[in-house]
Amino acid sequence: MKDAWVERWDERYNAEEFAYGETPNNYFKEQLEKLQPGRILFPAEGEGRNAVFAARNGWKVSAFDISAIGKDKARHLAAKHHVEIDYKVGELPNLQYAPAEFDAIALIYAHFPAEIKSSYHKALDTLLRSGGIIIFEAFSKKHLEYLAIDEKVGGPKDIAMLFSIEEIQSDFPNYDFIELTETEIELSEGIYHNGKGSVLRFVARKK
Repeated sequence: MKDAWVERWDERYNAEEFAYGETPNNYFKEQLEKLQPGRILFPAEGEGRNAVFAARNGWKVSAFDISAIGKDKARHLAAKHHVEIDYKVGELPNLQYAPAEFDAIALIYAHFPAEIKSSYHKALDTLLRSGGIIIFEAFSKKHLEYLAIDEKVGGPKDIAMLFSIEEIQSDFPNYDFIELTETEIELSEGIYHNGKGSVLRFVARKK
């Protein structure tokens, strides 16, 4: 992955404050609480707010990101809450997770570069066991309209990094979608997610 991409996220996470707050994403929290704890993976987990919440609720947590600074803050957050998370730094193809290793995967604002996002989704699919669950929330392609009004809501400005229902259905063909929707929400997450935005959410079970 390009050095500039790593530098961007290192710079964002280098502040004392947590870029997206210390508390979990509301949709993720709501959906995780419906599941029995098991093994869960957090791609692009940043400073660890969602991973730490899962660990506090009895899950065995693995996470990865390209930012070593994000990892350090996640480990401090985990220590603050007296839990442990297995956090790796690097790109997914190099991290050596095992096929069908996980019971759940949480993709929360995991906006990968456009040229790799579908291949990452397909690689992540191989790491989830049959019957496993994906919980997903990220900005939809319509979100650019909201960004034009208020940049404080955050999110990528490249439409190819944003999501449509059709793309999700194409990337995850072997899933039963319990929920799949595009909706407007009011965000209040740390410094960089504040205001109205358009998101795509889904919960799906692997066949």
